[in-house]
Amino acid sequence: MNKIRKVAVLGAGVMGSGIAAHLANAGVPSLLLDIVLPEPSEDEKKKGVTRETPAFRNKLANMGKENAIKAKPAALHTKEMADLISTGNLEDDLPKIAGCDWIVEVVKEELGVKKALFANVAKYWKPGIIVSSNTSGIAIESMTEGLSKEFQEHFLVTHFFNPVRYMKLLELVPGKYTNPAIMKQLALFGEKTLGKGIVYGKDTPNFVANRIGVYGILATMKAMVDMDYGVDEVDKILGKAMGKPGSAVFKTADLVGNDTLAHICDNVINTLQHDKAIIGVSSASSIFYAMRDKKLWGNKVKQGFYKKGASRKEKFVIDYKTFEYRPEQKYSYESLDTAKNVEDVGERVLGVISSDDRAGKFAWVTMAPGLIYAANMVGEIADDIVNIDNAMRWGFAWDMGPFETWDAIGVKSSVARMEKDGMTIPKSVKDFLAAGNEKFYKFENGTKKYWDFASKSYKAYPYNPEWVVLANVKQDKKKLVADNFGASLWDIGDGVLNLEFHTKMNTVDVDVVEMLNKSIDIAEKDGWKGIVLANDNPQAFSAGANIMMLIGEINNGNWAGVEAIIKAFQDANMRLRYSDIPTVAAPAGLVLGGGLEMVLGCDAVQAYGEMYSGLVEVGVGLLPGGGGNLRMLERMLESIPPGTRTGKFDFNYIARAFEYIAMAKISMSAGEAKEYRYLRFTDGITMSRDWLTADAKKVALHLYDMGYKRPAPRKYYLPGKSGAATVMASVKAMYDGEFISEHDLKIAGKVAHVLTGGDTVGSVAVSEQYILDLEREAFMSLCGEEKSKERIMYMLMNNKPLRN
Repeated sequence: MNKIRKVAVLGAGVMGSGIAAHLANAGVPSLLLDIVLPEPSEDEKKKGVTRETPAFRNKLANMGKENAIKAKPAALHTKEMADLISTGNLEDDLPKIAGCDWIVEVVKEELGVKKALFANVAKYWKPGIIVSSNTSGIAIESMTEGLSKEFQEHFLVTHFFNPVRYMKLLELVPGKYTNPAIMKQLALFGEKTLGKGIVYGKDTPNFVANRIGVYGILATMKAMVDMDYGVDEVDKILGKAMGKPGSAVFKTADLVGNDTLAHICDNVINTLQHDKAIIGVSSASSIFYAMRDKKLWGNKVKQGFYKKGASRKEKFVIDYKTFEYRPEQKYSYESLDTAKNVEDVGERVLGVISSDDRAGKFAWVTMAPGLIYAANMVGEIADDIVNIDNAMRWGFAWDMGPFETWDAIGVKSSVARMEKDGMTIPKSVKDFLAAGNEKFYKFENGTKKYWDFASKSYKAYPYNPEWVVLANVKQDKKKLVADNFGASLWDIGDGVLNLEFHTKMNTVDVDVVEMLNKSIDIAEKDGWKGIVLANDNPQAFSAGANIMMLIGEINNGNWAGVEAIIKAFQDANMRLRYSDIPTVAAPAGLVLGGGLEMVLGCDAVQAYGEMYSGLVEVGVGLLPGGGGNLRMLERMLESIPPGTRTGKFDFNYIARAFEYIAMAKISMSAGEAKEYRYLRFTDGITMSRDWLTADAKKVALHLYDMGYKRPAPRKYYLPGKSGAATVMASVKAMYDGEFISEHDLKIAGKVAHVLTGGDTVGSVAVSEQYILDLEREAFMSLCGEEKSKERIMYMLMNNKPLRN
């Protein structure tokens, strides 16, 4: 069986170009092909372009590649990765697919178009090449009719979700003749190489996520009409308070495309006449049809259920009764206001649906039938509840799948309420309760298990045995080595420890700093092989320092306490670098401020591809205080090619460090973090969040096995005051041009003072501790500034920076 080294992507639209871009993110070259347009435009003809002009023949594929480069949010980790995408057309270049290991079709969602394309693909196909369709619901048997059995053995559906880079879900659906080995190979490639979560579906209309999701959308829309709620009101209710993304229902529809959803509704309704639940809510699809016909397609045409006004503050929403726009309203319900302060998703959802206010009533009326529908779909669209739950979390960005939600609100009590409301409970759920069970998921002897409706028994959750799943590790309390309120240290096997933070958004506080030191003490004393810094938080490795704690000390005038906190954090990060055991960070999601300083302090990093990192302290009127200035000097110095340094110090590396700190530049991927030097080029990138901790553990063991020795501290030649003046010249120009405030200028001056070495001169080498002392002194001075206090408070109140 061929290793997947190159992929042909047939179709360069939004999905096709997105797949090609994500393959590039994973380092996999692709051939992106599309049709040749019938003829050039009039403008093109005037320029001498004919249908035979090479650039014209590849026009659609080139446009797809260019759209991927320009996409917002970014489809590529870095723009340079687009070089891995080559383009062509389906007339001239189709023979090239014979040199690929996987061919994925992403053309128009019409059976005739797909059948004709696969007939042509078969002419150049060689045994061993995998072929798949990205269809959202066309039957495999229909697409492969008339093709050889050997071709069909290599054929399946690979249903990606848009935007491909960010949506974890990849549905794999086998056909009647699909070779199980092909399924296994593509599942491993999708999971490990592309970082996807694999859901196994059945060859039924709309497969798994869209089957559940479209029912939910239609049921919600019908309830909205029946109960007289507004579009923006529904989104307010069914957003984060109910464990759904902030885009909720209709902003999500605008993102997907209302024309696309109208097409999906057509497919569902036409092919699922036996599905009484779908048919029962199908009248709501008329809204999507009207949106399609009026070309209110959503974000791609800048008007759908929502549109923006002339100014930033003007926002409008559709009135589905008239299809005219009205100003978006603000809604306030007690249940939703209370939910804002509840961190646990299950508790939050239970609180909302238990409320008797307008939000609570609508939440219950729409959620309960959705749970019932999901239970009825087990066996028809997927074999078990795990695939359904994963599909909804990964494909629709829900915090919990249907069965996880049911567990959270209480299966027995919610079923009683459903029956009281006249809903019909599936027999499978009744049997589950009759057997004395309470939850669909449970831990037993440290093993996570799920309820299998088919066998009417609990089965082991299908984790890959190579993963390190911290939630499972923590079931065995014997593996807890040390803990406090802010962090815990766990034995993850093979002599490696894992330090996990569990403050809100994993912010750094005194408890986290204490555990950093304690973890190193234990590892050194007891002969552990290494420490990994990792957690399972889907949002953040660490969002930075706990600024609420900091402002409390500042407002109390406890300056000695503030300095002690900063000094302790600096020292802890220095210990990460200079301990006797290897330290490896496994950052994912937000890695900001102090979070990034911990990463910069570690010996090595194994980062998740979706890592959003930066030293952002200037946004709260401060500068990095945990060694960030020192480590950025180090990283920039390392980036100077050998033999090109201009003297004892190279001003360019200081200027670059200043730029990234003073401008609070945030990298939007791990690849970009390497460009910014937040990661070294030797640091690893893992595309799968599920594999991240395991990969970081392997790095720690490798360092240990190679005979790890702590590095020697380096000394720096810095230019001093003259260098600071040079750095600040451009900043002063920005201030004179009124691009930055006076306080921005002051903060920039403090950063420049630290990075250029304060009062030193270029001929004298300074120690790392010297730079840390300058950093701490500058940090303390900014803590005393009223405008810095204002920035800290504004960030706490509004979760965005104040430029005062």
